[in-house]
Amino acid sequence: MPSNDVRTLAQAAVPTAAVGAIAAAVSGVVAGGKGAVGAAVATVVVILFMGLGLYVLQRTAKTLPHLFQAMGLMLYAAQILLLFVFLAAFKNTTLFNPRAFAITLLVGTLAWTAAQTRAHMKAKTLYVEPDSTSSAHHEKAHKTGHSS
Repeated sequence: MPSNDVRTLAQAAVPTAAVGAIAAAVSGVVAGGKGAVGAAVATVVVILFMGLGLYVLQRTAKTLPHLFQAMGLMLYAAQILLLFVFLAAFKNTTLFNPRAFAITLLVGTLAWTAAQTRAHMKAKTLYVEPDSTSSAHHEKAHKTGHSS
């Protein structure tokens, strides 16, 4: 992963992890140990899903730039759908508090989205990638006069 992509990943994952830690502490106070476990599991799920989505989107941008926008929309829709599937799958679990899990999943997703948006707004992304100057380009640029 290029350094700019890693920077974007870190700028989204770190605030999400912080929000997850706060949610785990609050859930631990409100719902006990199972609440803290539910919040921690939800935070890990959000970071994994969204991080994998960011990775796929960055790879798509580099290999198939013409599909980038459509892939982004499809990817975010798929991520939200998969998060709902997780909510439904763990709705009646006894491993952790499902309510703490669901609330943290929602808050973590919103935190990730906001942090990723901020990271993209602050990124200094080149609109045109600088190309190494080739000798053919130099020859063409230095020729003057008639071409006959």
